[in-house]
Amino acid sequence: MVDYPGAGPIRHAGSYGSVANMSLKLRRLGVVGGFLCCAGALAAPLLAAAADPAYPARPVRIIAPFPPGSGVDIIARVIGQALTDAWKQTFVVENRPGAGGTIGSDLAAKAPPDGYTLLLGNVSTLAIGPHLYRNLPYDPLRDFAPITQITSMGSVLLVHPSVPARSMKELVALARAKPRSLTYASAGSGTTTHLGMELLKSMAKIDMVHVPYKGSAAALTDLIAGHLQVMMSTIATSQGHVKAGKLRALGVTTLKRMDLLPDVPSINEALFPGFEVIVWQSMVAPARTPEAIVMRLNAEIVRILRTPAMKEHLTNQGLEAVGNSPKEFGEFIKSENAKWAKVVRISGATVD
Repeated sequence: MVDYPGAGPIRHAGSYGSVANMSLKLRRLGVVGGFLCCAGALAAPLLAAAADPAYPARPVRIIAPFPPGSGVDIIARVIGQALTDAWKQTFVVENRPGAGGTIGSDLAAKAPPDGYTLLLGNVSTLAIGPHLYRNLPYDPLRDFAPITQITSMGSVLLVHPSVPARSMKELVALARAKPRSLTYASAGSGTTTHLGMELLKSMAKIDMVHVPYKGSAAALTDLIAGHLQVMMSTIATSQGHVKAGKLRALGVTTLKRMDLLPDVPSINEALFPGFEVIVWQSMVAPARTPEAIVMRLNAEIVRILRTPAMKEHLTNQGLEAVGNSPKEFGEFIKSENAKWAKVVRISGATVD
C-alpha cells in the first residue's frame, strides 16, 4: 500500500521480495572536491574530505524516515547492501519514522555534511510534505544535496465494475453530468492517492467526494466491495485486483503506458496531456556534502540500478529504475515541489 504523510507504511514489505535474495543476485552480478574559500586553513580540511579516495572509510548510515517494512525501508536496505558489497564498508539503515517522514528527514538535514549520513527521501518528504506542514523543520531545496533518483512508480485510476464508465472520457463525462455523485477513496489526506485525484479533478474540472482512509489496504477493500466508486492506487497494490476482474482500470498516471498493464492507456495520452502522478524514491545527503563524495555515491548507485538483477527486481514490482545525475535530480525536485504546492493549495489539504 502507499501511505504518505500521516498514513503509516508506504508499501507492504512482502511485495518487494527478499532483501537477502536481492543481495545474493547483486553479488553474483558484481553489483570536484569540496567547498573552497580563500582562507586556506578552512579550505584544506574540506578539500581533503572531498578528495579522499578512501571514502567510505567507516560505516555509513542511511536514514529511512519510515518504519521497518515500508517501501522506503526496503529500498534503503537493498541499495545499502549493494553499496556494502561493492565498497566492503558497512552501509547501515537507521529507521527514524514519525510525522509523515519529517522526523528522520530533519535528522538527516542537520547531520554533518561528510558523506557518512544519507537520507532515503521520497516524493512525500522532499516534495509534498513541505506544503502540508506549516512548520516543517527543514527545507528540501536548501538543506539537502541531491545524489540521484532511485525509482519511479506509477499509479492506476480504478473504478468499481458497477460504474458505467469504461474509459477516462466516459468517467469525466459522468462526473460532469452528476457533480459530487461519485466518491473516491484515498490512503489518507495529503497522500499521493489523495492529491493525485485532486490534480485530476482540477484538470478535468469535475467534483467528486473525497473519502480518506488510514491506508491503502482498507480503501481498496471498500472499493472492491462497492462502498465507493473511484480510487487512484499504485499498480503494485492493485494490478492483481484488475487482472481478477474485481476492479476496472481506466488509465495509468505515468506519461506512457506501463508494462504491467499494457492495454491501459495513460491519462496523459487518453485525455489530459501532461498529467503525471508518480511515487518516487531517492538518495540525498546533507547540504554542503563535498561534491566528490556526492559524485562517487551517484556513480555507484547508478551502476547498481543498471545491473540486470536490480532492474528485473524493480520492474517486477511496478518500479522503474531511474539513476539520474545530481543536477538532473535537483531540477526534478524543484519541479515536483512546484507541482505539488499548487495541488495542495487547491485541495486545502493539511496534516497540522
